[in-house]
Amino acid sequence: MGTRTSRRRKQPGYWPLHEAKARFSELVRRVRRVGPQHVTVHGKPEVVVITVEEFRRLRGALTGQALVRAMQASPYRDEPLEPERHPLPVRDVAL
Repeated sequence: MGTRTSRRRKQPGYWPLHEAKARFSELVRRVRRVGPQHVTVHGKPEVVVITVEEFRRLRGALTGQALVRAMQASPYRDEPLEPERHPLPVRDVAL
């Protein structure tokens, strides 16, 4: 029995991993010119290559403001944050 090779039509913006590695410069140029490019592994989408500007936009500023806003919006905002303290047992030690 011979092996059957399936020739899939390549979708625009999708790169098999081996092709993305071999033609990386072109992949980067295409990201700049066209937009995000998908890299597939064994025919399944695995990663998307995007511009650094798009990455920064999606990631947002790393200022901690989202955490501050979440804490300010919490219904427990006015609860004291003092930890509950328990006395620890003391052992007699001979010196």
